[in-house]
Amino acid sequence: MCGIIGYNGVKNAIPIVINGLKNLEYRGYDSSGIAYFLQDKVKIIKEKGRIKDLESILDSSKPTLCIGHTRWATHGKPSRENSHPHQVGMITIVHNGIIENYASLKEKLKDEGYLFQSETDTEVACALIDSLYKKNKNKLEVFEDVKKILKGSYAFLILFADEKDTIYAIREGSPLIVATSSIGNFVASDIPAILEYTKNYYLLLEGEIAVIKQDSVHFFQDKKEIQKELLTFQFDLASAKKDGYSHFMLKEIHEQPTVIQNFLEYYLDNLELIPDISLYEKIHIVACGSAYHAGLIGSFLIEKYGDIEVEVFIASEYRYKKNFLNENTLVIFISQSGETADTIACLRLAKSYQAKTLGIVNVVGSTIAREADQVIYINAGCEIAVATTKAYTLQVLTTSLLAYKLGLKTGLIQDSEKILSDLKKLPDEIQKILSIDYEKLAKKIYKKHDIFFIGRLLDYYLSEEGSLKLKEISYLHSETYPAGELKHGTISLIEDKTPVIAVLTDESIYEKTISNIKEVKARGAYTIGIKRESLEVEENIFDDVIEIANLNDLAISPLAIVPLQMLAYTVANLLGYDIDKPRNLAKSVTVE
Repeated sequence: MCGIIGYNGVKNAIPIVINGLKNLEYRGYDSSGIAYFLQDKVKIIKEKGRIKDLESILDSSKPTLCIGHTRWATHGKPSRENSHPHQVGMITIVHNGIIENYASLKEKLKDEGYLFQSETDTEVACALIDSLYKKNKNKLEVFEDVKKILKGSYAFLILFADEKDTIYAIREGSPLIVATSSIGNFVASDIPAILEYTKNYYLLLEGEIAVIKQDSVHFFQDKKEIQKELLTFQFDLASAKKDGYSHFMLKEIHEQPTVIQNFLEYYLDNLELIPDISLYEKIHIVACGSAYHAGLIGSFLIEKYGDIEVEVFIASEYRYKKNFLNENTLVIFISQSGETADTIACLRLAKSYQAKTLGIVNVVGSTIAREADQVIYINAGCEIAVATTKAYTLQVLTTSLLAYKLGLKTGLIQDSEKILSDLKKLPDEIQKILSIDYEKLAKKIYKKHDIFFIGRLLDYYLSEEGSLKLKEISYLHSETYPAGELKHGTISLIEDKTPVIAVLTDESIYEKTISNIKEVKARGAYTIGIKRESLEVEENIFDDVIEIANLNDLAISPLAIVPLQMLAYTVANLLGYDIDKPRNLAKSVTVE
């Protein structure tokens, strides 16, 4: 959510910063802007809309220091006035995050004589830093005061008018990295912003301050300089490029056979890296969005094969409810970025109750990865599209391996070799599913106003994710229901030709779902089935059907979701939408 990049080096900084912002477009934004020194003064250029709108008003300046930002509106509508950077007095700033106590601070700063041009919390933070700096010219002491006063999350890049060769950075709750290269030094909210220039970076931790000069970087904590480990990003630039595909989402869907094969080869050969969670009395899974849907599948499999009670919670609800946690509870946190604000807050809450914590994340060194007691990396590589595909699939597969390891211990897994064989078939079976002509199906539903997904147990959880994918990128209204709930009110919404998409992979209960499909079919619905090939279904039940291989339930979910991903993508593509950057959404949700 929002993108930040700063550059201080020997090259023209503006095209480097603009290019970095373009590489962060996947984070979601509605305006952009840059700031740099020109003839001893800070010049700010910002504009509502896409980065191309900002580019159209740039001048021919060639500074060697520049900061830039893409904004995703929180406080105040998308507008030039609310765009970043903001400048108050001696201070120019860009900001990711949310300042929770900005309203009370704004009133105090007004009493000091400050006037505000925007509706943003960021301008208030900028004025606060200016006020503190007027009283104390020691910048490190000012930052310590800022950390005590501000409540919420923030990643700031700051220019001081009296220090024209330096970018200052500070973070609390929102991620920042500092990178070094042969052409200068960078600071950014995510690695793709700087990958064209370097793979070497430092991870800025909570409350740390970075001082970025043209030829050096220095780090401080509690006003004392600290040494940090220089890290190397493991993936190459191609992983952050489309590589010939029309969209990142399509590329990432097609990467699933490869990332799944790599994942299974690594973890099945090193099963000791999958934690043994059999010792806990109960397990909570906490996540948001697609990660929450992965958690639902995980809960079903862990309960079935581990015989342990599992509850799944949406992170933004979990932290505010009464939770009965103790040292005998394991709380699993699932997050692609490892920086999801609500999920991090829940992690810290769980640790305050002495509960044990496990993170399932993609980004190495992320906040959840660092703070959880244990971590499983899904190793999906860069996922750029806002709508997750390959990361979700690997999250599901990770919970399958947790359940598999439990099942071996409980004895509830009877045929280990068959399960392993089915898991290893996944890459080839997904490749087959990817070869289907989805446009024929998409053309039958892309102009519909309402679409329904139904299923039971695992199939319902898969339907939840399929519906979310369709909503995220096509903006069509879709709903998911446990198939048995249709008759309790929702079936009244079924009209002639209303699309109903049913998932049938669970052999133990599919006949019940068939009855529900007959109910909507009798009321004129157009039905699409995603079904296990071994399940017998009457010919006239589905108008269209996609059959998937007959795999064990520990392996079938990552296969069954692929047709739903492809259908959502194809519908959105027919509608002509910006699939990788859907409106109002962001990749890394680092605010509540």
